[in-house]
Amino acid sequence: MDQELRDRVRTEAEKHALFNAVKYGSDADVGAVMGPLMGENPEFRPHGSEIPGVVGGVVSEVNGLTPDERRERLEALAPDLLAELEAEDEEDERTLPDLPNADGYDEIRMRAAPNPNGPWHLGHGRMPAVIGTYKELYDGWMLCRFDDTDPETKRPDLDAYDAILEDVEYLGFEPDEVVRASDRLETYYDHARELIGMGGAYTCSCSGEAFSELKNAGKPCPHRDKDPETTLREFEAMVDGEYGAGEMVLRVRTDIEHKNPALRDWVAFRVVDTPHPREEAAAYRCWPMLDFQSGIDDHLTGITHIIRGIDLQDSAKRQRFVYDYFGWEYPEVLHWGKIQVDEYDVKLSTSTIARLIEEGELDGWDDPRAPTLASVRRRGIRGAAVTDAMVDLGLSTSDVDLAMSSVYANNRELVDDEANRYFLVRDGVEKAVVGGPEAGEPPLHPDHEERGRRRIPVGGAVRVEAEDVPPNGKRVWLKGFGCVRHTRDAFEYAGDDIDAVREEGVDVIHWVPADGAVPVTMRTPDGDVTGRAEPDFAETEVDEVVQFERVGFARVDAHGEDGSVVYFAHR
Repeated sequence: MDQELRDRVRTEAEKHALFNAVKYGSDADVGAVMGPLMGENPEFRPHGSEIPGVVGGVVSEVNGLTPDERRERLEALAPDLLAELEAEDEEDERTLPDLPNADGYDEIRMRAAPNPNGPWHLGHGRMPAVIGTYKELYDGWMLCRFDDTDPETKRPDLDAYDAILEDVEYLGFEPDEVVRASDRLETYYDHARELIGMGGAYTCSCSGEAFSELKNAGKPCPHRDKDPETTLREFEAMVDGEYGAGEMVLRVRTDIEHKNPALRDWVAFRVVDTPHPREEAAAYRCWPMLDFQSGIDDHLTGITHIIRGIDLQDSAKRQRFVYDYFGWEYPEVLHWGKIQVDEYDVKLSTSTIARLIEEGELDGWDDPRAPTLASVRRRGIRGAAVTDAMVDLGLSTSDVDLAMSSVYANNRELVDDEANRYFLVRDGVEKAVVGGPEAGEPPLHPDHEERGRRRIPVGGAVRVEAEDVPPNGKRVWLKGFGCVRHTRDAFEYAGDDIDAVREEGVDVIHWVPADGAVPVTMRTPDGDVTGRAEPDFAETEVDEVVQFERVGFARVDAHGEDGSVVYFAHR
């Protein structure tokens, strides 16, 4: 590559590196620069093997600037790119749609209704994130109602109740009230009795297969015309445990010829032989189906707006039959599509994640490979970063994808300013150092000189990452130490003139002393990574989020005699 082309590459790379750094408020990333650089400049492609080396030097130079210097340089070099960023900043943030008929209610009251059959995966976080945001927008009221009336198929996990409330708090919200449906069986029974008295429900002992055939044919089952007294007597027998599972159900009388078979005389109560895991509910055997239970609860708790999946459209239609019997006004309903999360190989399913943990494929719900709130929390990702990304998805009725890159970008803005910098060399190679200072002294944070500097002793040899070792005769800049030339399999000190980086494109690399560095295991979604951190890293606090320069952000999980454990967050 001749000098003219090299200069053009440097100029274009600097524009993209500055754009990347200013946009995300963090250090530029070589990978993020290479894509647009090569895409916009096809004439660079024949020199693809040489380009990354030039880009790496430019990125190092840009990362050595303060945020203000980056913005000023971008304005001078590519004012159109800065204008694009400023236009994005000024553009109204994407907000949720207005709630329908909000002015018609004295108070907006919404509910998150989790099934506590296990800890939450990432998809579960969408409901409290959106409802909590609506609560703030409308100065409303938020209920957390545990829909735990299925002791068998979706058996509640006793630890999940508190874990879910902790996740709601992690996402940035606090419910105004918390209820457990399994505490409210007598309330559901009372409403069933009233519905029976109105002629709105009947007991049915048909097998599931037999009723399905009649229903699909639009024909009533032989029990449909029972008098209310007989129905009530048989329902009380269900409550008293005189029937076993499958022997008797209570059905809501709807329209047996309704065009949608799913709405025809649906089941409101059934008998479950498996005791509920909560001691307070273990004696009950007659349990409401979700559509009956949630419909009653939504009315009694004054819910004004319900958000549910588009696949649950029939729920509102079933519940409206009950509301019509009681003369109640049905809440406003909004639907959304399913959510998928990129980056994970594990399915968004509580049962799937639980099985993988049981089989030893995952270490637990907070394994960095698990698509769970517990996992991202342990990795040092703030709940607000997840909430903002969820809210940005809006309420589309189409299925949507949550890009973890958007969560990471949000989190980067939240943690970058407070995350102190350290060096972590992954595995690496040892090089003797000839000459130079006794120690390097890079800042704890490039934008906060008041925090001071770290002292990293050299001790005659350093460890660097293998790909950072230059050919013999070439130089690199050990950040915080100075320029060294690779010669005779050692690093020979070559001075501290920063122009070597700024004008000659010498790469800036991170390093640790060969002796005294801290062994580190970094747990990542792609598996564990081992390395060594500078000595001062051992003084960080557990739960502190740090930035390993040129590696990424991580949360300190533990310090021990054998080293430290951190959880990788993102670049």
